[in-house]
Amino acid sequence: MRNTLSGFAIVVLFLSSCTSKPTVMACVGDSITAGARHKKESATAYPKVIDNLLGADYVVVNLGRSGATALKKSNLPYWNCKEFSNVFAVQPDIITIKLGTNDSKPKNWNATGFKENYQSLIDTFQTITPKPKIYLCLPVPVFEHSQFSIDGDVVKHEVIPIIKSLARENNLPIINLYESFLGKGNLVPDGVHPAEEGAALMAEIITKELN
Repeated sequence: MRNTLSGFAIVVLFLSSCTSKPTVMACVGDSITAGARHKKESATAYPKVIDNLLGADYVVVNLGRSGATALKKSNLPYWNCKEFSNVFAVQPDIITIKLGTNDSKPKNWNATGFKENYQSLIDTFQTITPKPKIYLCLPVPVFEHSQFSIDGDVVKHEVIPIIKSLARENNLPIINLYESFLGKGNLVPDGVHPAEEGAALMAEIITKELN
């Protein structure tokens, strides 16, 4: 995500200056969250579409980082990204986590590490006061197995079952983006990143689950 420092500062200033604080939602994720491959990701990435759908009582902050993983040992752990620190800066009431796609890459994947590190991410976000409501998003399907070295079979058969188990163990709600995109490969032209229409569908699904 190409947030400028000034843009992020404006969001923080807005949140701190409002006498009636809006509900703040932080969208944690990877390039799909950031809106990668959109002509104008700042306007069409799914967090921005959610912001438009929810209206003035909500502020939705896009904290997606292209290439990011839940795994701490990978080519780009979300833990090491500025977006991770920004989650705490905005003091969200709601957090959605949409990670796991980049974790599936052969050079990254470790099932035990993924579950442990994802659990640590949940635990860390739950230290925010007041405690935010956390939603775990199942990744969208991978329509091209070898695209970007992302392994669709690992996403389907390993990443998703682990996220489901974490949701059960932590009593957290799941947003099932995977099933919602089955048969909709036309919305994911490069096999991994939903285009603008796909991001709009993601926003619609997530918004409905919040209500």
